[in-house]
Amino acid sequence: MLTLSKLAFGVVLAAWQPSTGLPNPSMTPGAINTHVTQSNIGTTICVRGWTRKVRPPEYYTEKLKRSQIRAYRYEDRRLGDYEEDHLIPLELGGSPTSPQNLWPEPHYVPGNLGSHSKDRLENRLHKLVCRGDLSLNNARHAIASDWVAAYKRYMSSSY
Repeated sequence: MLTLSKLAFGVVLAAWQPSTGLPNPSMTPGAINTHVTQSNIGTTICVRGWTRKVRPPEYYTEKLKRSQIRAYRYEDRRLGDYEEDHLIPLELGGSPTSPQNLWPEPHYVPGNLGSHSKDRLENRLHKLVCRGDLSLNNARHAIASDWVAAYKRYMSSSY
C-alpha cells in the first residue's frame, strides 16, 4: 500500500488537536488501494456495491479501534462514540485494511463536523469522481490533507 507521503502530495498540516475531527497525520496519513487508478474507476469504485467487496470485517476494525483510541490518547474511551473510519474512503480507492488509513473518528466534535459529515463528503466526492468532474487523485488529496476544509469547499459550493 502507498501512503499519501509516497504519493508526493507534500501536505503540511498544523499541529494536531483531537478536537478538530481530523486524524493525527503522523498516525493516520492515509493509504491507497493500489488496484484502484483513474483509468479503472469504471470497473472498481464507480461500480455499485464495489466497496462491499473490499470492506474489512468488523472484528478487524473493532480491534483496531480499541487500540487506536488508546494510541490517540482520547479521553473518551467509549467505542460507540467513534467510527473506525477510512481517511481515504473505500469509495475513493482508500486502502481497506492499512492502519495508516484507519482511525477512530469521533461522531461529534465542535462545529458539528464529525463522522456523519465526513460520510456525506465521501459520497459527494465519489459522485464527482465518477462523473468525471474531479480527478481521483485530487479527491484523495482533498479528503486526506484536511477533510474539514474539503467539506467546506465541496459541500457548500455549486461544485
